[in-house]
Amino acid sequence: MALPNPAPNDGPNLESSASGIHWTSILGGASVAIAISLILLPLGAALGFASFSVFNLTKASLITFSAGWAIWLVVTQWISSGVGGYIAGRLRVKWADTHSDEVFFRDTAHGFIAWSVATIFTIALIASAGAMTAKTAVDAGATVAAGAAAATADDAGYYADSLYRSTTAASTATAADVSAETVRILSRDTVTGGDRAYLASQVAARTGLSQVEAEKRVNSVLAEVEAAKQKAAEAAEAARKTLVGVHFILFLSLLIGAFIASVSAALGGRLRDNY
Repeated sequence: MALPNPAPNDGPNLESSASGIHWTSILGGASVAIAISLILLPLGAALGFASFSVFNLTKASLITFSAGWAIWLVVTQWISSGVGGYIAGRLRVKWADTHSDEVFFRDTAHGFIAWSVATIFTIALIASAGAMTAKTAVDAGATVAAGAAAATADDAGYYADSLYRSTTAASTATAADVSAETVRILSRDTVTGGDRAYLASQVAARTGLSQVEAEKRVNSVLAEVEAAKQKAAEAAEAARKTLVGVHFILFLSLLIGAFIASVSAALGGRLRDNY
């Protein structure tokens, strides 16, 4: 069976020998985006958008830090991606005899690729800086951990001392003999009923309090210990939620940056074709 002849107006499907991607304009736009980001990020920290006081660290301060950091990161992505994408579209070569829809797609792609190159370079730069300071961070973390352990022991020791407070020097001296054991009991995650009864008997024997009063003192101190543990758990949960918010904000800002870079490149390419 013979194949049908092509229509008279069908011509050969010619493919241009020139590539549809112009790396010079892409790298130029990416360089501009990186430079603007490196300028704006420290400016945001200087203006207070990405900072908080470690001397007054509360849940509210973490939320404020996240909100300010989010706003400035979006602004940074908006400006750097917009200018970088515009440069990539405006400086690309003019494609002759190319359909306007194809030109629009290529311009958009140039902006997106310029944003991708800038993002990859920025992340690589941050990773390199993180690798250089990794040892310092580990050493600092070990110091903080040691300090936290010492503080925990000091807190437990304080609670142990508060159990055996008395108006007589002899009782205070006697209480020192059992303080180490009391610290170990208070440092446990859960204090059993037997431990409570034992502590109450020790307190009653060394302070002159009645058994009922000693039990009240033990329960009061244990309540303070649990409150301190709960406060630490709440702080850890607040830090976790803040970290989740930071990652979501980072995703959102990068998504906005990709969109702005693509639109700006299409605008720059259209202006390039008009001149």
